[in-house]
Amino acid sequence: MVLATGASVAFSANAAEINIYSDRQAFLLKPILDAFTKETGIKVKVVFAKKGIIQRLKSEGKNSPADLLLTSNVSNLNRAVDAGVTQAVNDSVINANVPAQYRDPDGHWFGLTTRARIIYASKDRIEPGSVTRYEDLAKPEFEGRVCTRKGDHTYNIALIGSMIAAHGEAEAKAWLEGVKNNLARKPQGNDRAQVKAVKEGVCDIAVGNSYYYGKMLNNEEQRAWAESVNLIYPNQDDRGTHVNISGMTMTKSAPHRDSAIKLMRFLTEDTAQRIYAEQNFEFPVKPGVTQNKLIEGWGQFKADQVSLAEVDKHRKRAAMMVNEVGYNQ
Repeated sequence: MVLATGASVAFSANAAEINIYSDRQAFLLKPILDAFTKETGIKVKVVFAKKGIIQRLKSEGKNSPADLLLTSNVSNLNRAVDAGVTQAVNDSVINANVPAQYRDPDGHWFGLTTRARIIYASKDRIEPGSVTRYEDLAKPEFEGRVCTRKGDHTYNIALIGSMIAAHGEAEAKAWLEGVKNNLARKPQGNDRAQVKAVKEGVCDIAVGNSYYYGKMLNNEEQRAWAESVNLIYPNQDDRGTHVNISGMTMTKSAPHRDSAIKLMRFLTEDTAQRIYAEQNFEFPVKPGVTQNKLIEGWGQFKADQVSLAEVDKHRKRAAMMVNEVGYNQ
């Protein structure tokens, strides 16, 4: 694998190469792409950029050298579709490996890993069983006891979108107002900062992605934060826990389409699924793939079966709700 950052990189027109644009960090991709090259002889070049990839694809148009876009969050994938920089792929292998709720109905994007949006609850101050659903975050008894990052962050927008899908707009907005009223402080920081706030007694309940628990346990400074909380997979007695994805889409230009499809298939098969998920403490999107011992120790959970395409349809309305209830103020 060849990694480049920024805007300048020399891509080859060689059919035995694939060019990727990615906002996922290099360490997550390298072992998988190295394995793909070893198996197929096809080299893979990657441009990593935290922001601006979709705009770059639009600017390059039909002359873009990129074959695939790898990104995190279904909203990013749909933004690429909306920007007109993707093309549909209808492949029986990929479709068999990726459950329908984790791929675009029209074949423009496919999930690769999933992550759960979970509740972190203080071991000392939250009675087990008192918080079991997202809906519980709005209960009056938790006034001043909840911490989250900003409401308009893409992780929370997707969660709000899932609440709209489950309850409709009016009830979802009332829920969001309730959560806002229960905040212990102005929304700030990232997901790990919320767990740190629980450890420090700023709040008793936090919302965050599941993979951060693994990251904190493997960080000497942050291990105590993780050890101060219980993990709660919400809504196990009804619809299941909201999950999001990292995923892939083929670009509209895709100069190496056949080779790119080979890589897309490879990324959805058992070996790549296991490696990719383990790198970031995520869950494989393909059912039945073995997980590492640490993730298995978190227990099995039921995921919400609603299509992420359906959840993302509510993205704009969810963002409006955040402003309407003054969530970040």
